[in-house]
Amino acid sequence: MTSTLPAATGTKVPAQRRPAHDTVPATTPGTPPGRLRPARPDLLLCGTLLVAIMLVQGWNISDYPTLSDDEGTYLAQAWAVQQGEGLAHYTYWYDHPPLGWIQIAVLTWIPALISPESMTVGAMRGVMLLIGAVSAALVYVIARRLSLPRWAAGLAMALFGLSPLSVVLQREIFLDNLAVMWTLLAFALAASPSRHLWHHFGAGIAAATAVLTKETMLVVLPALFVTAWRHSHRDTRKFALTGAVTACTLIGFAYPLFALLKGELLPGSGHVSLWEGVEYQLTRPGSGFILDEGSGSWGVLQSWLYYDRVLPLGGLAGALLLLATWRWSVTARALAGPALTVGILAALALRPSGYLPAMYVIQALPFLALVLAGGTASIAHAVLRRRRTEAEKRGLTYGRYAVAGALALAACAYVVPRWYDGDRTAVTADANAPYEAAADWMASEVEDPARTRVLVDDALWLDLVHAGYEPGLGVIWFYKADLDPAVTKTMPGGWRDIDYVVASPTVRRDAVDLPNVRAAMNHSRPVAVFGTGADRIEIRRVQSSGAAR
Repeated sequence: MTSTLPAATGTKVPAQRRPAHDTVPATTPGTPPGRLRPARPDLLLCGTLLVAIMLVQGWNISDYPTLSDDEGTYLAQAWAVQQGEGLAHYTYWYDHPPLGWIQIAVLTWIPALISPESMTVGAMRGVMLLIGAVSAALVYVIARRLSLPRWAAGLAMALFGLSPLSVVLQREIFLDNLAVMWTLLAFALAASPSRHLWHHFGAGIAAATAVLTKETMLVVLPALFVTAWRHSHRDTRKFALTGAVTACTLIGFAYPLFALLKGELLPGSGHVSLWEGVEYQLTRPGSGFILDEGSGSWGVLQSWLYYDRVLPLGGLAGALLLLATWRWSVTARALAGPALTVGILAALALRPSGYLPAMYVIQALPFLALVLAGGTASIAHAVLRRRRTEAEKRGLTYGRYAVAGALALAACAYVVPRWYDGDRTAVTADANAPYEAAADWMASEVEDPARTRVLVDDALWLDLVHAGYEPGLGVIWFYKADLDPAVTKTMPGGWRDIDYVVASPTVRRDAVDLPNVRAAMNHSRPVAVFGTGADRIEIRRVQSSGAAR
């Protein structure tokens, strides 16, 4: 009986019994290997590239780029999980699913256990190196499973891991980096050449994990299911896709079920709710049209292109080319999932009223690399195709190789100098000296940290906790001084109950919309300044403070 359902039982379909459309000559681009066995050349190439990627991404990781408030928030929430304080260091209000920083808590648990004072943003960026390494290896696996030749899979891995844009953003403790890793795992399972049903079921589980890590990965699911459909056996395709969708849906419902069991699914008096969290995310003020000069989205786009133009623009062009040639190109059909992912993410970025954060591009980086490498492989095949007839002159064949070599040299001449400059900055610049100096000053110059109240951004929150300030109500994430009732009720004097403000660029920028923070800034004077210009950090002592020192 099992011979009638080979795909369902994990048995390979004999080649002579496969439908014609399931088999193509091994020399044709876009043809997946029968099984992705760990061939020695694949292991050697992938391993060599992985060492190079980890070296570039890991060198100087704590000093560049500048520490961000988002990084501090996710790490502080992970610290709260480790300490058994709940899902966040303040009231958890369903801004994001908590699975992302729960994973960070697991990854940083042993280092924090061995050296508690190391639980700071700069030190804990090292865990992102592991996430980046896994993601880079998965890009290689996906490229091979989507029929790219070995050299093109290596190109995709290098594009993803060594682009200055990737080096900068993958170093940071962002939920997007974790979500991308799970999404890539889902694509690798969906594209498995073995066509086991459990692979597609596992793809659904990985996809749900990605969405519960960062909810914006929800938009990528259609492209994932397209990949699962194309790489499933036609006899069990409906079962495979149903299993993937069912696994993803059931696990995804765990989040609203969690809110329901806590009585926080819907708005109500005296508690936060999932509904309000979702409503906030959907109604955030837009950052303008991405092609409108002067808009916030335009500024974000320019920040991406400042680091790298090759991967975003080349990948987008490659995706459009693959989508346009889908009907008659084998490579385009093989890369339909990644190309569709890039198309979806690009379309969302082009919304005139949408909100575009700087880390949004992280979700697209591996798929940009895959489609750019795939487009390159398609062009290479067109130039270096085998001689159609024996009568074709050898000189013409040599001419093709000369053209291919010239194109490759021209691409390297354009890309390498620009990437060298960007990556050199990442491995040599020290952008966090002002933060380190401010943390040292607050730890050594304040007489009684345990009785001092200070407003700070989350990038420094854990540094001050380790320096002896009371978590939550002593060292206060500056937003909470105006937005969290659990904090504001302990400040009857408002700004007068604050002793210090550590005015980082984030604090100075957002204080305009926060009355208590703004008043504390206006009634304070700088006692120490670290750095210069817009990136400086001012330690400001609040005048006429009523708080005990």
